[in-house]
Amino acid sequence: MLSRLTRARAVALSVVPVVALLAVAAFAPLPYVIAQPGATADVLAEHKGTPIISISGAPVRETSGALRMTTILATGPDTDVDLGDVADGWFRTDRTVLPRDSVYPPGKSVEQVAERNLKDMADSQHSATRAALSYLGEDPKKVKVTLRLADVGGPSAGLLFSLGIVDKLRGDGSGGDLTGGRSIAGTGTITPDGKVGPVGGVSLKTQAAKRDGATVFLVPAGECADARAGGAKGLRLIPVSSLQGAVDSLTALERGGEVPSC
Repeated sequence: MLSRLTRARAVALSVVPVVALLAVAAFAPLPYVIAQPGATADVLAEHKGTPIISISGAPVRETSGALRMTTILATGPDTDVDLGDVADGWFRTDRTVLPRDSVYPPGKSVEQVAERNLKDMADSQHSATRAALSYLGEDPKKVKVTLRLADVGGPSAGLLFSLGIVDKLRGDGSGGDLTGGRSIAGTGTITPDGKVGPVGGVSLKTQAAKRDGATVFLVPAGECADARAGGAKGLRLIPVSSLQGAVDSLTALERGGEVPSC
């Protein structure tokens, strides 16, 4: 004959498997990545001793100020992220938890992801060059632009590359710098016809920009809420949807005109 369990003992015994499951869940890998603010780079300057933008076939201006492309730093597709990492990311403003499949193509190896990111960067550089030269009315057969930025992948620097080319070749169109001597940061993809597209991690990129001294941030139109969520106080947020709009906004900012704001 079985004896009856006391209520306290029954509760204690039922807690054991729950605790065990929680312990397993705490250390089990989850399908997420943890992202944080990454590096920035001034496209008007050098990176690791090499000019990021090199131009031949047309006069090149001396520039001042900075045009900073921004990045995020994310855990790799093969990095184990556990419950503790996710909980920590949820409660920090300088971390973001993202579904792994939203950052990395499912089923791809680390090498395949790296190869894809480098291809996206190369395509972005090509589009940025075409957009800038088309905007300036320059013949791409006579003006050669070379873009070099080691160790960075993805398409989100397109807008800043285009602006850097414009600043080096024409400035603000009146002898001044497109930057107005400021440290301008931003993000955004760009098409060959100059349309600016959305990117990921804008809230983290604003933090990177503020950390590295930027006072103005160019935001793809439609991502203002994400940019504000970064909490980078003192950083002026300007929405843009095209290269033309970005140039117009920076020129207006330099001359004290009306500038759109997030």
